[in-house]
Amino acid sequence: MKPARPVTLLFYSDTDAPEPWRDALALGLPELEFRIWPDVGEPAHVSYALVWRPKPGLLATLPNLKAILSLAAGVDHLLLDPELPEHVPIVRVVDAGMAAQMSEYALYGVLHFHRSMQQYVEQQRRALWRQLPAVTAEQRTVGVLGLGVLGGDFVRKLLPLGFKVLGWSRTPKTLSGVGTFHGREALGEFLAQTEILVNFLPLTPDTAGILSASTFAALPRGACIINIARGAHLDERDLLTALDQGQLGGAMLDVFQREPLPAEHRFWHHPRVIVTPHIAAQAIAELMVSQVIDNIRRIERGEQALGLVDRRRGY
Repeated sequence: MKPARPVTLLFYSDTDAPEPWRDALALGLPELEFRIWPDVGEPAHVSYALVWRPKPGLLATLPNLKAILSLAAGVDHLLLDPELPEHVPIVRVVDAGMAAQMSEYALYGVLHFHRSMQQYVEQQRRALWRQLPAVTAEQRTVGVLGLGVLGGDFVRKLLPLGFKVLGWSRTPKTLSGVGTFHGREALGEFLAQTEILVNFLPLTPDTAGILSASTFAALPRGACIINIARGAHLDERDLLTALDQGQLGGAMLDVFQREPLPAEHRFWHHPRVIVTPHIAAQAIAELMVSQVIDNIRRIERGEQALGLVDRRRGY
C-alpha cells in the first residue's frame, strides 16, 4: 500500500514574506507540505491555498483545492477573480490581532486631525510659530462607517477619550455610548454630524465608491476622512476635488485603487493627504497561524471551517 500523500498548501503573497508562515506551520502542522508560488509542483496535489491577491486565474489551476485561506479579514481580493472556483470554500481571518492594529491606526488618525497636526506640520515647513484654537474631545464628533468586529473594537477604544461617537452600518446595530444609524436613508443624517469620518466597511457592491463627492458634500466643511478598509471604497478624483476646494480638511489613506500607489499620483505630495502603504493591519504569522492550522484540521475531519465567507454578502 502506498503511503498517503501529505497535505499540501500553496502560499502566495506579493507583500508577505513566506518564511515566517513556513516556519510557524512546520511547528504546528509538521505533516503539511508548504509550497511557495511559483514553485507549485503538481497542481493536483495542492489542497489549500493561503493567499493575498493571487494572480487572476491561479486558483482555477488547482483542481483539488479544499479551501482558499485568505491572509486578511477582507476577501474582495479573491472575489474579483473572474475564474475563482465556485465550489471551493473561502475562509477569512477572524481578528488574529488585526482589530487591535486597525484600532491603533484609526486612533492615531483621529487624534492627528483632532489636534490639528496636519496644520502644524505645514506650519513647521514654513517655520511658522502659531497656535491654533483648541477643541475638546467632547466638542468633536467622530463617525464610524461599519460596526462589525473591526469597527466595534475601534469604537470601544475611542469612547473613553471623550469624543462624541456616531456609527453607521448596513443593518441595525446597537453599541453602548454610540449614536447609531443604518441603511442608505440614514446615511445623510449621520454624515451631516461627522467631523472625522473613519471607514471600516467591508467592500461589497453596495459599499464600493461610498467615499465619493456626494458623501464629502454631506459632511461639515473642513471634515477629515480616514480610509483603512479598501481602496475601491474611495473615488480618488472626488477626494482630490473636495480637498482642493476646502470641503475636506484632510485625509489619511492606507488603501488605494491601485497598489503600490504610483509614484506620479498626486496623493504623495498633497499637503492635506497622509499616505501609508496598506499597513493598518498586517498579517502576523505568529498570531494567525493557529487559525490556519485549526481550519485545516477541521476541514480534514470533514467539519466546517471558522470564518467561512458568504460569497453573496462578500464577507
